[in-house]
Amino acid sequence: QVQLVESGGGLVQPGGSLRLSCAASGSIFRFYVMAWYRQTPEKQRELVVGMTRDGITNYADSVKGRFTISRDVAKNTVYLQMNNLKPEDTAVYYCNTKVGVMTYWGQGTQVTVST
Repeated sequence: QVQLVESGGGLVQPGGSLRLSCAASGSIFRFYVMAWYRQTPEKQRELVVGMTRDGITNYADSVKGRFTISRDVAKNTVYLQMNNLKPEDTAVYYCNTKVGVMTYWGQGTQVTVST
């Protein structure tokens, strides 16, 4: 069983920054890929960025140059640094990983970008 716990969401003005954290139960090196997704009531859940165990990343075009994924293996934590936030980044952000055929999600953290 894998548990993922997100934190760090909140309300921020356009142009501002937030850093999300995803704390995993156990070593994150167990997972080939860890990823961040986001979802709004109007849209399907979409991939924001994924990172492989080897550190290869895949960013959505909409966040390239603004968002950065990183990890702290000692803390079993993956981060999402979000800069120059835009109102369209407003969503619930979820941490995700897979183990074999099982997919695991965190509970989500709300990010709201608004004046």
